[in-house]
Amino acid sequence: MATLPLVIEPQQLAERLDEPTLLIIDLSSAENYASSHIPGAIHVDPKQLLRGEGPIPNKLPTVEQLNRLFSSIGLTPERQVVVYDDQKGPWAGRMIWTLAVAGHDNASFLNGQLPAWLAAGLPTESCNNTPVPSHFTAQINDELVVDIPWLLKHLDDSEVRIWDARGADEYRGEKVVNAKVGGHIPGALLLEWTDLLEPGPIPRLRDRNSLRALLANAGLEGARTLVTHCQTHRRSGLTWLAGRWLGLNDIRCYDGSWFEWGNTPDLPIER
Repeated sequence: MATLPLVIEPQQLAERLDEPTLLIIDLSSAENYASSHIPGAIHVDPKQLLRGEGPIPNKLPTVEQLNRLFSSIGLTPERQVVVYDDQKGPWAGRMIWTLAVAGHDNASFLNGQLPAWLAAGLPTESCNNTPVPSHFTAQINDELVVDIPWLLKHLDDSEVRIWDARGADEYRGEKVVNAKVGGHIPGALLLEWTDLLEPGPIPRLRDRNSLRALLANAGLEGARTLVTHCQTHRRSGLTWLAGRWLGLNDIRCYDGSWFEWGNTPDLPIER
């Protein structure tokens, strides 16, 4: 099948449902998947996108975990992946980032998630779809991930900007979630992830011109390298996806996010 764009509309997906290389991934809760999902979609527990062990369990899974996950869902290089969730898009964005890190760029984000599909009057089903396993081998792209040493090295680099996707109260340090201290990484700029979505019941991304204006107003445009994070790199899954959609050539994720930074002694913090 011809490659789909990074962000697709429900009707674009509906026209391709019968294509054998299509792999639709539903990252909703098990209950929501069982109630209603796009025909042919398989269910993946979004917790599988987290390492799940060690002091920072929200980090990128190990290579072995990635190989096991993507083999279990039948991923092969020629498959066109389409992803959606029931959280307004963050898990779907994190899945597409994870696929890209593992070397699979042929993936699309369903704009508006399942609510947009339903609003378009398109069909759903409630059966459990079981994938045929494959033998996937991840080819890790390290340039999509940063860590604490990388950030400390680039804090004073004028060509690097850090995009904090959390809420304003978290950014200011007034609300502290699962961390010893609150605040933000020095120099980080705030643009909350929900600001990227149109208002209303359907969680559609704003159009690209509007998104560019939001990034410009937040001071995030014009960087050579943009790094996005949140608390556990769930919300910043959506901000990374939006940056890629805008054509940013070098947008990376700090997967440790504030869970790691705010729990690591002796790191610089601003409030």
